[in-house]
Amino acid sequence: MRKLTFSGGIHPDDTKSLTAHLPIEEIAPPELLYFPAQQHIGAPPEIIVDVGDSVRLGQPLTKSEAFVFAPLASSVSGTVKDIGLYLHPNGTKVPTIVIENDGLDTKAEPLNTKTLDELSPKEIIRLVREAGLVGMGGAGFPTHVKLSPPPEKVVTDIIINGAECEPYLTSDHRLMLERAKDVILGTQAVMKVFSLGTATIAIEENKPDAIAAVSEEAKKVSGIRVAVLKKKYPQGAEKQLISAITGRQVPSGGLPADIGCVVLNVGTTAEIAQVITNGTPLYRRVVTVSGNAVAEPKNQLLRIGTPFSYAFSQSGGLTEPPSKIIMGGPMMGIATCSQDVPVVKGTSGILALSEKEAPWRNESACLRCGRCTTVCPLGLVPSALTAYAKLKDLEQCEKYHIMDCMECGSCSYVCPAQRHMIQSIRWAKSELQKKRAAMKK
Repeated sequence: MRKLTFSGGIHPDDTKSLTAHLPIEEIAPPELLYFPAQQHIGAPPEIIVDVGDSVRLGQPLTKSEAFVFAPLASSVSGTVKDIGLYLHPNGTKVPTIVIENDGLDTKAEPLNTKTLDELSPKEIIRLVREAGLVGMGGAGFPTHVKLSPPPEKVVTDIIINGAECEPYLTSDHRLMLERAKDVILGTQAVMKVFSLGTATIAIEENKPDAIAAVSEEAKKVSGIRVAVLKKKYPQGAEKQLISAITGRQVPSGGLPADIGCVVLNVGTTAEIAQVITNGTPLYRRVVTVSGNAVAEPKNQLLRIGTPFSYAFSQSGGLTEPPSKIIMGGPMMGIATCSQDVPVVKGTSGILALSEKEAPWRNESACLRCGRCTTVCPLGLVPSALTAYAKLKDLEQCEKYHIMDCMECGSCSYVCPAQRHMIQSIRWAKSELQKKRAAMKK
């Protein structure tokens, strides 16, 4: 079978052997859970519970009439103990709902009682919104918006992303292996939304057992194929995945729908199946808890709102003070400043890295070697972007297409001068976004 890939990229040690062989372990929820009210890209939420309220598992905690919005549901039954500013994994303090778990898991009314055959495309999209589904690879973009492109954007290709190219992470791998039926049912639902008879599930070659499991389930339905990808980072990035599967390129500043594609993470797809079969909103997810500072790395099924410290305790605790705690993978994840931040919808991994795994390196002057340009999967010039960012020359940053950078970290990984490229690029992108927002006012 021909293995598909894209131009550029790197081959870091994937370090997946720590957890790839370990089945998903369901973890009982803690006594207190913390729910940052906004766990999606889009409109701000309105909190619809008050301190002292009793809530049920699956009960909505937020709402909004905005289109680009994903509601948040309680992951336990219990009592609202506080609503205030608490630390988010991104390091900011945000409005957060604190719920005391009563241990009963008393469920709210199910969102759905119909089968997939009985649901119309509009009903599927409505269910996806009510369930609060977002991109579970970490982006947090509301899924129902992806399933509702403008009429002029005709979708011809559905791609389900099971690449999971980030080192350490195996949550998607285990999900595909253990819940292949959900992956296929969710894919069928997406096919029904777009009235398409075909879809592609893309998986990297380093997951042969997942490829076999999903392929076996795919044989039972028509139109779903499994594409095997070469093992390379960032193979799972949306634009690179589209290039590998279809040969088409998303234009600069464009979206996949502009070239007839829709891409969904495999975890998101499995959750679409859950809301159809069980009527449950997104209230838990598979999280890889790993790193050499973790006593017993695991793939844990955790409730949204679970503190990182609790997840570590369920993996035997930490063997040493970690050099870094990262939400997500080491390449594109977010370094957190505390273990007391909660699991959110986009938490695919919680890594506690040792000093050996994540040493601090001082940067030196650019050597003009060109390695960063060679590996950039988008064909950008990271050395120039970094230089202009350090000079605070935002005009030149724009000229060099800095907003197209997806911050994959490939440039920083190969830089012999240890330049802090991604940090500089992120700063410049943030400043440009502020500048554009101010111009709109």
